[in-house]
Amino acid sequence: MYAVIVTGGHQYRVEQGAVLRVEKLDAEPDAAVTFDTVLLLGEGDTVTVGTPNVAGASVTAKVRSHGRADKVRIVKFRRRKHFRKQMGHRQHYTEIEITGIAGASK
Repeated sequence: MYAVIVTGGHQYRVEQGAVLRVEKLDAEPDAAVTFDTVLLLGEGDTVTVGTPNVAGASVTAKVRSHGRADKVRIVKFRRRKHFRKQMGHRQHYTEIEITGIAGASK
């Protein structure tokens, strides 16, 4: 069984046991998190699409850790104008493990 969830402005296709990095969540490590915005549920050939969310569906996950991604370098440069600017950015993330997918099967 798989599902498409929304968190942090991104959509993720998840299955039970999957480990993924999402935008930072306010939860302690080893805490349980529930995602209620499930857009799609699928099992075999049966696919349930929500309008916009699937009613009664939820995905539970366990928070594994928090961290920061690799640095992304931003360079702004204008030729012949004596302008050069460099910046860096490290995005915060939360690593989660999907523990269960619950939904109304039709």
